[in-house]
Amino acid sequence: MTSSVDDLLAGPPPTLLPDDHPQVRDGLDTGEDPARLAADHPASSLAWAVLAELTLDGGGAEPSAARSVTAYAYARTGYHRGLDALRRAGWRGKGPIPADHVPNQGFLRALGALATAAGQIGETDEAERCEAFLRDSGTSLDAVRALRD
Repeated sequence: MTSSVDDLLAGPPPTLLPDDHPQVRDGLDTGEDPARLAADHPASSLAWAVLAELTLDGGGAEPSAARSVTAYAYARTGYHRGLDALRRAGWRGKGPIPADHVPNQGFLRALGALATAAGQIGETDEAERCEAFLRDSGTSLDAVRALRD
């Protein structure tokens, strides 16, 4: 007699977000203003992540407090929009969020930008939590930064 038994040690399946905002990715690819895209598509983690990344990259070698705080706000918005999407997709607080699935990348990039901005404003615990979240999702801060290329 054969029985089907789930592997109880396998953990939750990967969460794959739907491609809800392809127009944001297309707009970014054609040089549209990320702020306009975020305003037009506020549920898109990718638009907020790009705003955070551009803010973190802007200006001289040393980040200013205002720039770091602004990037933190953009990144936190993208992070929370992504958490909402993950939950709608069945995510229950843990498990892989594959970075090679393009619709997941906006959330992961927002989380990476949040880690960086949190570190810049002295929120060390938050930066460490974000980096741990990335690792628990099956990726790393360096891998997420590479998604920008």
